[in-house]
Amino acid sequence: MDIKNRNLFRITRFVLLSLPKLLRFFARFRKPAKRLLIIKTDAIGDYILFRNFIEVTMRSEKYKHYRIDLLGNKLWQDVTLKYDKQFLHETYFIAPNSFYEAPLKTFKLGWRLFLNNYEVVLQPTYTRVFITDGLAALTAAKQIFGYQSDNEGIVPRYKNQTDKFYTQKLSLPQGVYFEFNRNRFFFETILDTTLAIKQPFVEHQGKNKKGIAILPGAGAFKRGWEKEKFLELIKLLLYHTKQPIYLIGGPGEVENGDYLMQNLPGGRIGSFINKTSLPQMIEIIGNSTLLIANETSAIHMAVATQVPSVCILGGGHFERFAPYPDEVDCKPVCVYEKLPCYYCNWLCIFKTEEQEPFPCISNLNIDNVWQATRQFLPA
Repeated sequence: MDIKNRNLFRITRFVLLSLPKLLRFFARFRKPAKRLLIIKTDAIGDYILFRNFIEVTMRSEKYKHYRIDLLGNKLWQDVTLKYDKQFLHETYFIAPNSFYEAPLKTFKLGWRLFLNNYEVVLQPTYTRVFITDGLAALTAAKQIFGYQSDNEGIVPRYKNQTDKFYTQKLSLPQGVYFEFNRNRFFFETILDTTLAIKQPFVEHQGKNKKGIAILPGAGAFKRGWEKEKFLELIKLLLYHTKQPIYLIGGPGEVENGDYLMQNLPGGRIGSFINKTSLPQMIEIIGNSTLLIANETSAIHMAVATQVPSVCILGGGHFERFAPYPDEVDCKPVCVYEKLPCYYCNWLCIFKTEEQEPFPCISNLNIDNVWQATRQFLPA
């Protein structure tokens, strides 16, 4: 949390920590509806690794007669509305960080959720955050399920208080580390059944696959391969294959995309950067023969659409989001050089310049990525 107005945050904190006690008192005098809320407000890639469990829950024996709502993130609203709306009764989309200094907005959303009279609230995100813990509590639902969680997203003094909001907190068994498997464990536990689903999937229109998609950025600059290296890689692709090349991404990739387009010959390269919706980007990836990207949501989209991919991988969340487990079909080929400091949650121990990636990324050279890429090119 990057708090600028401490006074507003104090009021929001009161809404999140104290108001739930009053609402729980009032909830004692009403009968809960057969209604379930799933709270999932993290990033795009997290949603791709989670979204199939909405349908699983809707079709489950336990909750098949419930209305299922979703409180999600505005970042991936279009994906939900295109692919998952049929499984949901109502949807709410927010920018979670905007609530910490907006007590009235927080109260209004909490009150709206309280009036929905949920019987069950599920928060399957392992790394809990303060705002969604508080919103879960404001529902005053009879049952609120979540993870025991770590302190990556919430400081201990708040987590100690929000822990009390949950009627059951799940602890991850040893060996369940990959994010999709965390989601599967959560829903297997809550639904009290074994689930056969082993990887994310998206129904898409891809039939005649053609072209190589490249996303030349990352969620944060220091986690991304340098644009100069992407340039050299694309030059190699242009020399060794006749496939068209598509640059993809959002606002965060505009600078790198402009650099690449200015330094590459025209004709076989097109840029869709900041020109498509997320569903359109999924379709572009699904219609490609190969994706090359940093560890971003695009890698998970490629797996979900069964497209081969090369993932330029750092160590911050190593094995949580990539590499994928062996049992996954069409898993990414990950390029990395494992350092002793891996699993750092991107709290890098090395001092780097502002415009320099973390060492686990910058240490990866052109040859590393090219050797992983060339296996997917026609002989």
